[in-house]
Amino acid sequence: MSKPQLIVNEELGKEFGLSKDEYAKVLTIMGRTPSLTELGIFSVMWSEHCSYKSSRAWLRNLPTKAPWVIHGPGENAGVVDIGQGLAAIFKMESHNHPSFIEPYQGAATGVGGILRDVFTMGARPVANLNALRFGSPDHPATRHIVDGVVRGIGGYGNCVGVPTVGGEVNFHESYNGNPLVNAMNVGVARQDRIFLSAAAGIGNPVIYVGSKTGRDGIHGATMASAEFDEDAASKRPTVQVGDPFVEKLLIEACLELMATDAIVAIQDMGAAGLTSSAVEMAGKGGVGIELNLDHVPQREEQMTAYEMMLSESQERMLMVLRPDRTELAKEIFEKWELDFAIIGHLTDTGHIVIKHHDKTEADIPLEPLADEAPLYHRPTAPSPKPEPLGALDVNVSIEQSLIKLLGCADLASRSWIWDQYDSTIGGQTVYRPGQADAAIIRVDGTEIGLALTTDCTPRYCAADAYQGGAQAVAEAWRNITATGAKPLAVTDNLNFGNPEKPEVMGQIVSAIEGMKDACNALDFPVVSGNVSLYNETRDANGENVSVLPTPAIGALGVIDDVSKTIGNAFKADYDIVLIGATKGELGQTLWLREILGKETGNPPKIDLQAERRNGDFVRENIANGLIEACHDLSDGGLLVAAAEMAMAGNVGCTLDVPESGIRPEAYWFGEDQARYLVMTSDKDALIKAAKAHNIPAREIGCTGGDSLVMPSGTVTTIARMKTASKSFFEKLMKV
Repeated sequence: MSKPQLIVNEELGKEFGLSKDEYAKVLTIMGRTPSLTELGIFSVMWSEHCSYKSSRAWLRNLPTKAPWVIHGPGENAGVVDIGQGLAAIFKMESHNHPSFIEPYQGAATGVGGILRDVFTMGARPVANLNALRFGSPDHPATRHIVDGVVRGIGGYGNCVGVPTVGGEVNFHESYNGNPLVNAMNVGVARQDRIFLSAAAGIGNPVIYVGSKTGRDGIHGATMASAEFDEDAASKRPTVQVGDPFVEKLLIEACLELMATDAIVAIQDMGAAGLTSSAVEMAGKGGVGIELNLDHVPQREEQMTAYEMMLSESQERMLMVLRPDRTELAKEIFEKWELDFAIIGHLTDTGHIVIKHHDKTEADIPLEPLADEAPLYHRPTAPSPKPEPLGALDVNVSIEQSLIKLLGCADLASRSWIWDQYDSTIGGQTVYRPGQADAAIIRVDGTEIGLALTTDCTPRYCAADAYQGGAQAVAEAWRNITATGAKPLAVTDNLNFGNPEKPEVMGQIVSAIEGMKDACNALDFPVVSGNVSLYNETRDANGENVSVLPTPAIGALGVIDDVSKTIGNAFKADYDIVLIGATKGELGQTLWLREILGKETGNPPKIDLQAERRNGDFVRENIANGLIEACHDLSDGGLLVAAAEMAMAGNVGCTLDVPESGIRPEAYWFGEDQARYLVMTSDKDALIKAAKAHNIPAREIGCTGGDSLVMPSGTVTTIARMKTASKSFFEKLMKV
C-alpha cells in the first residue's frame, strides 16, 4: 500500500512546529511552496531545540572567553587548555522528553549523543557525568522512570567503556511528567589535533559513516521543542535506539582516521540527523552541499528523502575528506565493520541540494536557513515572590532533624545509582562518586588531574531565578575548588518550561543574568551548552505546569599534580574549621521543606566577592597542605556536611557550641553560601592565615570515634546515619 501524500501548506507547517509567520517566511525565502523534504528541513532547523530562537539573544551575554579557552560556543563542544599541549573537550546536553517516553533508550541515547559531540572533535572520551531530575517519589511513574534512566545511562556508558564518575539527582513533583536527563561528557585531545565542523574544498567528497539509517527518531528535534500531553506515549517512535557497541567501534575508527591527514571537517548526526550535520557543516564553511540519498546506508525498505533527512538514528557521523584519502578512510571503517559511503560533495552554490531516485527533493539556500532563523525577544514577567519565611514553630530536635534529612530524597545516599555505573573503567579515576566534592580523573600518561562536577539547586531558582542561576555556577566552582583543582570553564544545560509564557521567559532571562555575573566574578567562562524548553506536562486538572527552572551547570577544573587533590572524608585526630560567614539563612532550605513542610522565604544570597575570596583561600591552603579534607556547604547546611564527611571516612566527630546570636536550627541547617568545612592538622595556622585575608574562619570541633557528638552530648552513630541515608532508595526501588 502506498503512503498517503501529505499536502504542504500552513496547516502541515503547524503540525511540524512552524508558526504562521515562520511558514510565511519559508515561502518568502523559497519563492514557492516548499517540498515535503524542504518543509521538514526548515521545521527541524528552526525548532527551539536546534535554533535556540527564544534564548540565543540572551545567551550572547554569557562570558565565553579566557586565555585558557581554545574554542567556545559554536563548535560541537567547548575546548580548554589543560597544559602540556593537551586540551579538555566537554559539553552537556539534554534528552528530557525522550526519557519520559522511553526511559531506557532516552537516557542511553543521551549518553551516546554527548559522546559523539566530544570525540567528533578528536578527543578520546574519558568521563561521563549526568544531572537528573525526577518526579515525586510518591508518583506512580517515578520508580519506572528512575529505573529506566539509570539503567540506560549505566548500560550505554559501561558498554562503551567510558566511566560515569559523577552527577546529581533531585526529586520534585514538578518533574512528574517531564524528567530531566542531562548528560555530560569530557574528553582529552592534543591541542594540535582538534577537528572542527566547517566544511571546505569545493568538490571534496561528503562521507557517511557508522550505523545504517532507520526510521527511529524522525522529528525528534521538534518533539523536544513541544509540550507533552496525555498522549505522550504515542510519540515513542520519535525516540532513538542506541547501540553502545557500535559507538565504541565508531570512536576507535574515528580516532584512527584522525591520526591521519584525511579529514577536512567532521560532524556527528545528532538532533535533526543528516539535516543538521549537512546544513551546519556547509553553512559554517560558506559552501554548498549536494547529497544523493540513493547512497545512504539504510536498514529499512523504501525510505523517503524526508525520512532519511530527518531520521535521528544513532551512531552516525558525516565527514568531508580529502579526495586522495578516501580509500584510506574506507579501509579503516571497513576494518571496524562500519558502514562507509560517499553520499555527496561540496559545491559553490551556497545551497543544500538533496537528490533521491533521480529527483531533486530539496534545494534550499543555506545562508537564510541559518541567518534568518527566527529570533524572538519574547515578553517577560517577574515570577511571584515567595511567601515570607514567617514564624518557625519547631518541635523536632536537631538530632532527629539530621536523621530525617539524611534520608530525604535530595540528600539520601545515591549508592543504588552509583553501583550501576562503572566509575573506574579505564583505570584513571582517582575519586569516584561520593569520595570528593568533584570527581577526579587522571589524564592518561601525565600527572594532570581533571575535576568534574554538575550542579544546580532548582528550588532556589524557582524562588529567585537570578540568585539561583548565580548559585548554580558558584556551587560548581566551590565543588571543584574543594578538591584543590583550579576551576576553568562551564558547560550549561538550561531546562525551563514554555518560553511563550512571560513568567517562564522571565525566569530564563534572570537565570542567565545570574549565571553571567557569577561566571564573570569567578573567571569561569561558558564554553558550550544546551537549551531545553517546553519542559511541561499536563496536571490532573488539564493545565500545563512547568518544571522548576533548572539551569544545570557542568564544570571542569584542572590541577597539575593529581596527587595533591583531596577528598571529603574525615580521618581521625584532626581539627575541623568552618571557612566563611554564617548568618543562618533558612529560606528555601531542605530543613525548612523536610522538617516544617514549607517552601517559603528567599533563597540564600550570593556574595560573589566572598565566593571568590574564600574559594581562592581554600585552594591555596589545600596546595600548601594545611587543608587535608574539604566539603563545601550546600544542601542541608553545616550539620549535614559534617555527617557526610563522617560517613565518607567512617570516622566520627565532636562538634563545638554554635555561634551565639543564631538560633540552633539556623546555625546547623542554614544554607549560607561561600562556605567550606575543612579538616586540618594545624588549626591555628589556618585560622591565622584566614584572618590575614579577612576571611571568616572558626574552629568547630575535632574528628575521631564512630559517632557524631553534638554539644548537647547527644550521640548519633555513623551506622545509624548510614542506615537512614540508604533507606530512601531501598524503599523507592524496593531493594
